[in-house]
Amino acid sequence: MNWNRWIRESHRWVSLAFTLAVIASFVALAQKEPVVWVSYLPLPPLALLLFSGLYLFVLPYVSRWRRADAARFPG
Repeated sequence: MNWNRWIRESHRWVSLAFTLAVIASFVALAQKEPVVWVSYLPLPPLALLLFSGLYLFVLPYVSRWRRADAARFPG
C-alpha cells in the first residue's frame, strides 16, 4: 500500500474514532453529574484529522505542480 493511500485510509478510521468520541462526550456531559474530562477525548483525533486532512487537501496541488515542472523541464 502506498503512502497516500495509507494516509487516506487512516484519515477515514480516525474520523470514525472522532465521531465516537464526540458522541461519548455528548452522552457524558448530558448526565446529572457530568464527567468533564470526557469532553477532551475528541481533541487527539481532531489533531490527527487536521494534519492528515491538510495533507490530503494539498496533495492534488503538489502533484499538479510536479507534472507541470516535469513537462517544463524534461529529463
